[in-house]
Amino acid sequence: MLRSALLNVMIKAARKAARGLTRDFGEVEKLQVSMKGPANFVSAADRKAEQILREELLTARPGYSFLGEESGKTEGTDQTHTWIVDPLDGTTNFLHGIPHFSIAIALEREGVIVAGLVYNPISDEMFTAERGKGAFVNDQRLRVANRQRMSDAVVACGLPHQGRGDLTLFRQEFGVVQEQVAGLRRFGSAALDLAFVAAGRFDIYWERNLSPWDMAPGILLVREAGGFVTDCDGHDAMMIKGDIMAGNDTLHRALLKTLKDAQNS
Repeated sequence: MLRSALLNVMIKAARKAARGLTRDFGEVEKLQVSMKGPANFVSAADRKAEQILREELLTARPGYSFLGEESGKTEGTDQTHTWIVDPLDGTTNFLHGIPHFSIAIALEREGVIVAGLVYNPISDEMFTAERGKGAFVNDQRLRVANRQRMSDAVVACGLPHQGRGDLTLFRQEFGVVQEQVAGLRRFGSAALDLAFVAAGRFDIYWERNLSPWDMAPGILLVREAGGFVTDCDGHDAMMIKGDIMAGNDTLHRALLKTLKDAQNS
């Protein structure tokens, strides 16, 4: 597949950061028996990966702004472009030796996401999209699933934990959704959840209390794969509100109605 210069920059950065993460992931299991545990080790791996991504992306596109999970926002001389980066989405999975985590990179131009990448270095699946050019995993074109009934749908979601998020609201939503669908899944990486929607593996996905770097590349992946993405009220304020819903047109509308019914129950 012929890739643009922009995507090549993003892929090169992701693969370079992935080498360190893959090596560190191999060490995590050995640290599980440590009294301190691997948390500090994983935090350092996260920071190292972001530093590699920052250096690679800003060397290729000097002057662009940079928004990273670890380092926050750095304003560049070209404020019309911003790299949005999560060096390790799925940290808890990584911490426990679960091989389901990702590097997430997006480029925002004048408030619009124009390129996105989600990479799982363990499975070596590279999900990429550019605005108007489609979505791909490695060299395979992606399309969202075409299921039309909630009863046939496998739905991904997030789970509030340790005081994060509205647990009461989630329990209301979870209970109503659970009665309508074929299955519910919680995999622990929002970026990969959205990539899996784009690939048709999940039919629908919703989650709250996310950050821009969790969602940015996946929003473009789903839309370029023919899907719909909104916040959980059906508007286009995902990056501001921190909640998201993605799927095909029919199931997206059905889940919106289901969540509203749950909130009113």
